[in-house]
Amino acid sequence: MIAAAVTAVFLLAGAFATLGLGGGMLYTPVLKWLGFDLVRTAIPVSLLLNGLTTLSAAIAYGRSGMVDWRGGLPLAATSLAAAPVGALGTRHLPTDAILALLALAMAVSGGRMLGTARRSEPDRRAPPAKRAVLTALAGVGIGLIAGLLGIGGGFLIVPLLLALGYPTKRAAATSAFVVLFSSFAGFAGHAALGELPWTLIAGAGAAAVVASQFGARLMRDRLRAPWIKTGFGVVLLAVAVKLALPVLFP
Repeated sequence: MIAAAVTAVFLLAGAFATLGLGGGMLYTPVLKWLGFDLVRTAIPVSLLLNGLTTLSAAIAYGRSGMVDWRGGLPLAATSLAAAPVGALGTRHLPTDAILALLALAMAVSGGRMLGTARRSEPDRRAPPAKRAVLTALAGVGIGLIAGLLGIGGGFLIVPLLLALGYPTKRAAATSAFVVLFSSFAGFAGHAALGELPWTLIAGAGAAAVVASQFGARLMRDRLRAPWIKTGFGVVLLAVAVKLALPVLFP
């Protein structure tokens, strides 16, 4: 079971790093499908892997000058503070409710990304003060969702940055920087609640770091903005359907 999980993480980390995401939206359901407990294993491990993937990708993006460090700080700070609070909520919600929320969030974000995939790239960002206020407020909700559902929140951060005028690749790269904070903070909240599967964490963590470097370089050098948006949207909608089916038709 651990070997299958490590293999899946390697493939997912490489793919999601090309989108500025950590892969938490798939790490959580995949670990659950492989037989790991959702609340005690899948969600906390997913958050840690999400953080490792985005940390590795953010380093690669940062070296290329693609990350808006200053612009991402308000979002990173508030999501960092809110993620542990969301993590505490997992022990009070039933599994079906968590999966339904995750599916809904993915479906909304995926539909939005497909709807904007062919639009021209923005050539002007919102004023710095407006960006700081909006991203700081949004970070609270994103952090809560990240900790609760075992995801980093990148599927919400990228559309937010695009709406504020960021070009697609810069939005994805900045998202990777922000997501690492909410992911590690959410993991810390879960780690405080109980024992963790360190053998799984060691193997899957190494796979995530290595694969995300390949994915980040692919996005930086090869992929076009419409391809990134389309891939983002298709993956989100497909996983939303997969998660929703067993909840709607038990």
